[in-house]
Amino acid sequence: MEELTDIWLNFFKEERHTDDWWMRKKALWRGRESEIVRIKGDAKIYRKLRYENETEYAYLLYVSYFIKQGDHFHMEEQVTPYRFRVRDGEITDHKEVPPASQPTLKPSITPDEMQERSASERFSYDRLAAVQYAERWWNSYNPNYRKFDVDCTNYVSQCLYAGGAPMRGAPVREQGWWYEDDNWSFSWAVAHSLRWYLSGSEEGLKGKEVENAAALLPGDIICYDFEGDGRFDHNTIVVAKDSYGMPLVNAHTDNSRMRNWSYEDSTAWTPNIQYKFFQIGE
Repeated sequence: MEELTDIWLNFFKEERHTDDWWMRKKALWRGRESEIVRIKGDAKIYRKLRYENETEYAYLLYVSYFIKQGDHFHMEEQVTPYRFRVRDGEITDHKEVPPASQPTLKPSITPDEMQERSASERFSYDRLAAVQYAERWWNSYNPNYRKFDVDCTNYVSQCLYAGGAPMRGAPVREQGWWYEDDNWSFSWAVAHSLRWYLSGSEEGLKGKEVENAAALLPGDIICYDFEGDGRFDHNTIVVAKDSYGMPLVNAHTDNSRMRNWSYEDSTAWTPNIQYKFFQIGE
């Protein structure tokens, strides 16, 4: 049987180059007067299951893209889970592993709860600390927190907390934004709930919605409704700006670093996608 590195190379070079996802990725950077000048990849098996007549492999595909924008360069990195089956020496069913779905939950924020917040909850957002945390943990998991199957919002919440955002509302999961022992608010870990929390919070951690991505700074948050159906599925944190002043983001679930903010190269992207752009601590 081929080595796993050979498998991913064949899959990427012989199949993915004609895939809609890959065409969108190239078009995305071309549209920003940029070019992917080098691609490097590796893969690591994390699960192997033997059945009577076949074996199923699950692996993580790491790919880095060296991107040129004018006279400047940056490296985008992404880790995506895949699986395939081997039967009689033939590879079949080779595909990306989709993330589990999240519930659609909107935290309740009552007037009484607003009154209970103390002046000490007002904070000065440390954007550098939030970004440093995002860079430290983009492709690993802080053991002080639970790892979720859909981990994007948990990761973003950790970054916000590292930047000084105050928790509040425990132990009521429908209220506030908090993580405590092995319990947490919906807004801490559910994409749709964090989107609504940022919209509704008036003290402590709050988000000021802006019209376009260019207005965001490192440490700010982008929320994604891939289907455009009003249910937000994903969150990212801005960690840098590209040569043209547009955000580059980090994320979990499909772990990504310095990714273009628009996610046009994502397999979850649809033409109906909607975004929410939040400045934090403004």
